[in-house]
Amino acid sequence: MPGFLLQARRRGEGEPADTVRVGFTCSKKLGNAVARNRAKRRLRALAHEILPGRARAGWDYVLVGRPGATIERDFAALKQDLEQAIARVHGEGKPSGKPEGRGRT
Repeated sequence: MPGFLLQARRRGEGEPADTVRVGFTCSKKLGNAVARNRAKRRLRALAHEILPGRARAGWDYVLVGRPGATIERDFAALKQDLEQAIARVHGEGKPSGKPEGRGRT
């Protein structure tokens, strides 16, 4: 997605399957600590709004900030990006030819 990278994986045997786990990462490529923290706050707010209705139990999601995009992109556009990314990961969007279970958008 233009505003961030979404990585997702279905947990395997022996891992708890009744929860959703979410992680956030922003490298130094995004800028100084202030810029990285702002990007992470935006990603957290995004996940808080979108994931409760779309995420699936037993899955792990990581939102990775993109330089120049995560901070500058309109929040409404970021929300649309996350909805599309979740749909693609779970096979609800365009067919990607990838097996369900591991997704990277």
